[in-house]
Amino acid sequence: MVASLFRIEVISIVRNIPKGRLMTYGQIAALAGSPRAARIVGGIAHFGDDNIPWHRVVNKKGGLASGYPGGRLAHQKALEEEGIEIVNYKVKDMNKMIWWPEG
Repeated sequence: MVASLFRIEVISIVRNIPKGRLMTYGQIAALAGSPRAARIVGGIAHFGDDNIPWHRVVNKKGGLASGYPGGRLAHQKALEEEGIEIVNYKVKDMNKMIWWPEG
C-alpha cells in the first residue's frame, strides 16, 4: 500500500511540471517522501502512462534517459519541442530549467 501511495504522489508531481521546465528523479523522490528512491521514480516513469509528461524528468546531471521510448534521441526531441536546449544528450542549462513546485 505504501508503494502505491508513493507512485500516486510521483505521478501527481510529474503531471504538474510546467511545459519547458524539468525535474530530476531524485528531486521527485524527495518531494514524494522518499529521498533515496530516485531509481524507483525511474521505474515508475519507464512503465508509466504515456499521457504523463515523463519527458520533463532527467537525471541529476541533466542527462536524458536511454530507456525513454525511442531512446535519448526521442527524449531530446520531446524536450527541444518545449524550448529546452540539449547538448550531447544533456540539458544545456540545468540550473535555469529546473523547477520546484511552490508550497
